[in-house]
Amino acid sequence: MSHGESQLNRRNPRLEWMARNRLHPEHAQALAALGLGKQGLNGLGQSEQAQAEWMGPNGRIRRNPRAIGFVGANGRKRIDRSGAQTGAASATNHKAVKDNRSQVYIEAPAFHIAVVPDTSGGRLTSHDRDLLGLARRLADHDPQQSDLKRQGAVLAVIFADQPPPGLDEAGVDRVILLPMSGDGYVPEERLSTLRALDASLVPQHWLLPDTALGGGDLGRRMAISFGERPACGVWRADPDDDSGWQCLCRSGSGRRDQARSLPRVVLALAECGEPVVETRHEARQLALSEVLGGELPSALTRIEDLGAVAVDPAAIALDEAEFILSAGNGVRDWDGFHLASEVLGATEGASRVAVDDGHMPRHRQVGATGTWVSARVYVAVGISGAIQHLQGIQRCDRVVAINADPGCDMVKRADLSVIADSAAVLDALVELARAERGDTSEESRDVA
Repeated sequence: MSHGESQLNRRNPRLEWMARNRLHPEHAQALAALGLGKQGLNGLGQSEQAQAEWMGPNGRIRRNPRAIGFVGANGRKRIDRSGAQTGAASATNHKAVKDNRSQVYIEAPAFHIAVVPDTSGGRLTSHDRDLLGLARRLADHDPQQSDLKRQGAVLAVIFADQPPPGLDEAGVDRVILLPMSGDGYVPEERLSTLRALDASLVPQHWLLPDTALGGGDLGRRMAISFGERPACGVWRADPDDDSGWQCLCRSGSGRRDQARSLPRVVLALAECGEPVVETRHEARQLALSEVLGGELPSALTRIEDLGAVAVDPAAIALDEAEFILSAGNGVRDWDGFHLASEVLGATEGASRVAVDDGHMPRHRQVGATGTWVSARVYVAVGISGAIQHLQGIQRCDRVVAINADPGCDMVKRADLSVIADSAAVLDALVELARAERGDTSEESRDVA
């Protein structure tokens, strides 16, 4: 700012333009003249940038949509759809919010709500978090509204040697790890263990995700073993006037809803409850000897698991894929892209531009207008990062961007970025993968 004789602050448009343009030779001097230091102008004043995010009175993060953005090298303001810029600007606020979550300890729970999550790939899925949110509501509900509140505990039963990360933030009070003798399909062994836990702890409810190969199969076996009539396809549960719980079950191939009282065994759909966001819980691990008082019960196994069957990655649906190699408008060598996905064992995806141009089929489109994915590793090759695409990959664990433009939104969203020609990077990955496998054979291919 420059000062006139009237002592009024006057704008210097050229100085502001130089401060916005980080490639200008006098960029640093313009920042110093405006008093912005190394933070830059970024299209916002410092006070506005600091208020991009703050914690509301209920503990939820509030965002100022006008404060989201950054200024590119050409001086134009660009929208930060990934949240990386605002997240970096308010890292201190995020840390404060995380520390300000109320910590919940339940020493002597009056009852238990047992949850058996799928934990696909050793992690909590969004379906699991919704299920734990419903369990949290059931455990915290006090029908008598008495002064001495009956506190229930959410018990997570995990069939693994190690607990998945994030159980405390998902609302879990107690954890029981049940390592099985086999890593494959052993429903009878799992059922016998759950029956022993039910006899020891007598949970008020058993909650499982209604998935075809996970909790849906095990939950129906449990209900038959317990002599219970389970509630399947549950998508909502609410307390009624009689101090009980009523639930709505999706029936008729998803065309009708059926209301009934909430039974002991509940098979719930995704979005059955709101995930826990405002509290942090203990997630204390319980020893099996402490719970069962002995060894795990033996079960007569009548099912023999012959191991996993090799599946063509191209046959895996995008919403089920763990490793996705996705192509965008920046890909020029499509033969090289298909070869890389084959050698790396990745499922192919694409941006909307690549699909509209006819390079990939429509069912391979990733994004809000295509398929929402939750892969463990998502590699975006030549994808700039439109807002619809970034929305579709927000549940992915790790995002890798291969792009020649260091200022694109996908690079800002990615956990790891490679700024180079995509064809050269894919060729190098193919060579490394073949060398790792000891494959020295040269495969000829036509280069488009």
